[in-house]
Amino acid sequence: MGVMNIMLFHSMYGLRPAVHAAADRLRAAGHEVRVPDLFDGHTFDSVEEAEAFREETGKEELLKRAVLAAAPYSDQGLVYAGFSLGASVAQTLALGDEKARGLLLLHGTSDIADNASVDELPVQLHVADPDPYETADWLNSWYLDMQRTGADVEVYRYPGAGHLFTDPELPDFDREAAELAWKVAIGFLATL
Repeated sequence: MGVMNIMLFHSMYGLRPAVHAAADRLRAAGHEVRVPDLFDGHTFDSVEEAEAFREETGKEELLKRAVLAAAPYSDQGLVYAGFSLGASVAQTLALGDEKARGLLLLHGTSDIADNASVDELPVQLHVADPDPYETADWLNSWYLDMQRTGADVEVYRYPGAGHLFTDPELPDFDREAAELAWKVAIGFLATL
């Protein structure tokens, strides 16, 4: 098992303790992990506040911040990872980085550019079932589009779990689903 350089992006709630705890879990498995703050220190307790801040900041600005955070390390071959909003950011960066080693998506996906192309990029998605933000129809078309890009995709669904089920500080938290997701994700990273 090699040491992976992981760029882990936070959810719409910002860089909260749960993100640092996840990074520590990945470090304990032997990986180097960086957790950039795309929100300049802002964290949120409600979806409404978080959504307003994200809208105000704008998708392009958030992507620019993510690219700037990843750029110094991308030559090493990064594994991009993220939670919900952070997963969509991670996916966008991984599909645009020919040196990407893998993509770990927790609770989220993103649109895929028509011209996106990768060389068998390993991708693993962990998502609630059902998930209000990741509907079955969306996930089916996302899966087919990711395969079209050349990605090697695995999807894990967690029946009855809330959207951000790995975050112990949120009502969505599901301990059993979270532990299983982490076990599978750490196994995935060990194969890269």
